[in-house]
Amino acid sequence: MKKRICWVLFVCLCFTLGWAQSVRSYRQAEDSLTVVLSEGEIRLYPLADNAVRVKYVRQEPVLPDWVYVGNDKPAWSVKETGEEITLGLPGLVVRIDKEKGTLAYFTPEGKPILQEKERQLVASSVQGEPTRCAAQCFYSPADENLFGLGQFQDGQLNVRGLSRRLTQVNTQIAVPFVLSDKGYGILWNNYGLTEFNPADSLITLTRTVSSGDAETVDVTSAEGGKQEVRERFVFTSSLIIRESGRYAVMLDVGQTMARRHHLKIGNQTVFDMKNLWLPPTTSAIVELEAGVYPVEAELEKEDRPKVYYRKVTDETVFRSPVAEAVDYTVFAGKADEVIAAYRRVTGEVPMMPRWALGYIHCRERFHGQDEIVQTATRFRNDSLPMDVIVQDWQYWGKYGWNAMRFDESGYPDPKKLVDDVHALDARLMLSVWSKIDPASEVGKLMQGKGYYIPQTSWIDFFNPDAAAYYWENFNKRLLKPYGIDAWWLDATEPENDDLLGRKVWNQTVPGEVYRNVYPLLVNRTVYEGSRREMPDRRVMLLTRSGFPGMQRYATATWSGDVGHDWETLRRQIVGGLGMVVSGQPWWTYDAGGFFRPGQSQYTDPAYHECFLRWLQAGVFLPLTRVHGYQSDTEFWNYGEEVVALARRALDTRYSLFPYIYSEAARTHYGGGTLMRPLVMDFAGDSLALAQKYEYMFGPSLLVAPVVEPGKNRWEVYLPHVQGGWYDFWTGAKTAGNGTWETVPVTLEQIPVFVKAGTILPLASGKPQTTREAADAGWTVRIYAGADAAYTVYEDNGIDYAYEQGAYALVRMEWDEAKGELTIHPREGSFPEMKAVRPLRIIRYAGDRQEKQVTYEGEKLTVKF
Repeated sequence: MKKRICWVLFVCLCFTLGWAQSVRSYRQAEDSLTVVLSEGEIRLYPLADNAVRVKYVRQEPVLPDWVYVGNDKPAWSVKETGEEITLGLPGLVVRIDKEKGTLAYFTPEGKPILQEKERQLVASSVQGEPTRCAAQCFYSPADENLFGLGQFQDGQLNVRGLSRRLTQVNTQIAVPFVLSDKGYGILWNNYGLTEFNPADSLITLTRTVSSGDAETVDVTSAEGGKQEVRERFVFTSSLIIRESGRYAVMLDVGQTMARRHHLKIGNQTVFDMKNLWLPPTTSAIVELEAGVYPVEAELEKEDRPKVYYRKVTDETVFRSPVAEAVDYTVFAGKADEVIAAYRRVTGEVPMMPRWALGYIHCRERFHGQDEIVQTATRFRNDSLPMDVIVQDWQYWGKYGWNAMRFDESGYPDPKKLVDDVHALDARLMLSVWSKIDPASEVGKLMQGKGYYIPQTSWIDFFNPDAAAYYWENFNKRLLKPYGIDAWWLDATEPENDDLLGRKVWNQTVPGEVYRNVYPLLVNRTVYEGSRREMPDRRVMLLTRSGFPGMQRYATATWSGDVGHDWETLRRQIVGGLGMVVSGQPWWTYDAGGFFRPGQSQYTDPAYHECFLRWLQAGVFLPLTRVHGYQSDTEFWNYGEEVVALARRALDTRYSLFPYIYSEAARTHYGGGTLMRPLVMDFAGDSLALAQKYEYMFGPSLLVAPVVEPGKNRWEVYLPHVQGGWYDFWTGAKTAGNGTWETVPVTLEQIPVFVKAGTILPLASGKPQTTREAADAGWTVRIYAGADAAYTVYEDNGIDYAYEQGAYALVRMEWDEAKGELTIHPREGSFPEMKAVRPLRIIRYAGDRQEKQVTYEGEKLTVKF
C-alpha cells in the first residue's frame, strides 16, 4: 500500500501541481557546471563535442556508474545573461532558463532541437529502503518521429507518444535510449524499471468465462523443457473516453510473462498475438472517439489484466519509480553522429571475430559430440557455407543445470570435439547460463559463499566477489581446458523478473534498484575475463538481454524464444530495428522461429516458404543464424528445394563478406551501424520514416523483406537519392526514386536495391567460410549515377592486433564525370595480409561493362 500511495502522489506532484524552480547561483568545475536551484541542483557534464549529461540531484548519488566510460573531455564554455546561463560545446548548446530552471538544447547555429517541459524527483521507498521517483518531460512536436528503446514485440517502430514499460524479459530488451528525426538522441540513465510516456489512467478487467479453448504445449523454462496446459478465458470491462483523439494503450496481463496479447476496445481489435512466451505488457496507439466502450481480452486463466491509457500529447516522458536522480544525456546531430557519440561515452564496439559474421548454425539441441561433428561435416560435403556450430543447453546432463561440465555419456572428450570442429574450419559456440543448479558441484560452492540472489539459482553478479568466483570456475572448467570459441549467455535478464522483491549485493540493495542492468554485468564478467585469460583471441558473446554500454563487451543479442509465423517475422524486423538504433549494433533472430510447427515443419510447403523468407532476410542482418526448438534445423531435413534456396541465400551472405567486414570496422572505428532503420539515412523523408520492414544494410543496400505469404509481387518504397537505384540481383536500373516500385518476386530471393553512387566490394567465387571469403579475389561493383567512394578494411580477423594498428585499408573512388575508378595505394598492413588480389570490376550504368585487373597495393586507375 505504501508503494502505491507514493506512486499516485508522485504523479500528482510531477504533472499537476507544477515544479518550476528558479536558479539561485552556479559554479563551474573542471568537468561540470553546477546550477543551484531553489530545491536541488542541476549538474551538467560535457562528455563529447555534441553530448552533455544532465543530473538533477537532491543529495549525492552513491550508485556505481556502470554505463559511462572515461573519455577525453571536450572544450566547453559558460556565458551568463540576465535571463539564462549558456553552456557551449562545439556541437551542442545548452541554455538554462534562470527563472524556470528548465534546459533547452540548440545546434551551434541556434536551431532548437529539444526542450525540457517538467521534471520531478520525490521521496519514496522500496522494500523499506528510501529511494526517489524520478521523471523528466520534454516537449515533442506533432511531426516528430522517435525510434529506439531496445527490442520490443509490439510491432511499433515509431515510439513517439507510445506508452512502454521498460523491463527485461524473454523476447524483450529494455534500452532506455531514443533517437529523434529532429537531430538528437536521449539516453535515460536508470538501472531499474522505466516507464516511457507512462499512462496512469487504467481499468481493471474481470474474468468472466472460459473461451472453451485449451491446449497442451511444449515450452522452455529456466528449468528445461516442460509441458503446460494453456486455457483461454475472457476478461471484460468498460472504458470511458471523454475526449476524442489518439490514445496510447498498454495491456498488462499481470504476470511475469504472457502467453497471449489480445484486446478489443469496442469493435476495434487492438492486440491479437500468441506465442509460448510473450512480454507481460504490449502497447499501441489507437484513435478513439469520445464515448463508452466495452473492453474484452481473451487471455490465460491466471492473468490479471489491466489496461493503461493516456491521450497522446506533444511531450515525451521518462519516469523511473526507483531512482537517485533525474539523470539523462543528450546527443546532438545526425543519426550516425548521435550513435557515434553515444558509443564514445558508453564504450566503443570491439571488432567481432571474422567467423562470427558467417552463418551460425544452431538447433535445440545436439545430443552428443559425434552429432555435432557429423553435422558440421555434412555442411562441408554439401557445399553449404557455415562458420559456427552451436551446442545449446543440457549438455551438462546428470551434473545439473549449467554445472560447467559436459556429461561424458554424450561428450566423452570435449577437447577433441573442439579440435574436430576446428579441423573443418568452423568454430564452436557453447550455451552457458548465469544460473547454476545449487545441487551441482559448482552450485554448492556458490551456495556456501552466499553468492546466489536469494530464493533463486541466479548468481548475484552485483556482488564483485560472486562475479569473480563465477568467472574463476568458468575459466578453469570451460575456457582453459577446451578452447571453446564463443559463448551463448542465455537468459541474462534474469528470466522471470527474479530481481523484483529480492535483495542483491550480499542482500544489501533492493533488486528493484538494479532491475534492468543485470545483463550488463554478466556480459562484462565473461568479456573481461576472456580478454585477460585469452588475450590473443577475440571474444564473441551472444546474449538474450542487453543494456546501454553492453556493446563494449563484444555482445550480440537475439530476439529470444519467438514463434515461427509471418506476424512474428514482421515483429522481429521491427524489434531489431529498435535495438540497433538504440546503439546496440550486433543483433539477430532465430531464422525460422524458435517455436516451430512440430513434425509438419519438415514437409509443409507453407512453412518452408515462411522459413525461407526468415532466412533470406537473415542474410541481411548483422548476424545470420538458424535455430529451432525440438527441431533438427539442418536444411537437408526440409527437402531439396529448401537446401538449394538456403545455399543460394548463404552464398549471398558470404559474397558480401568484404562489405560486411568493412562495415564492422566502421562500427568499431567510427560508431557506425550496419542494420539501419531508414531514419538513419533519410530523416527528412516522411514516407521513408513510415516503413517498418524496409531498412538499409550498410550505406548502400536497401533491403525489403517479403513478410507475407504467396506473393509474386512486392511493393517497395525507394527514397530519393542522386542517380536513383539498381536491382542488386540483376544490376538493372529501376524507375523508382522517391516513389513506390512494384517488384516481381519469386521464392528464390527478396528485393534488395543498391544506391547509385555505390562501390560494392564482394568476394569472388563461392566461399564456404569467412576465411575463404577473406582470401578470395574481389568483385568490385560500381553503380554509376553519382560520385562514389568506399574503403575496404582488412585485418587477420582473429585477434586484437588491430588495436595496435595491424590492419590495412584500400580506398576506392569513382569519378562519375570521367567514368573512372581509382584504387589508391594500400594503407597499413598486417602479417597475414593478401598482398596481391585479382579484381573483377563491373560497372552498372543502364548497361554492364566488366574489366579485370590485378591489385598489388599500388595505385590503379580503371577507365570505363
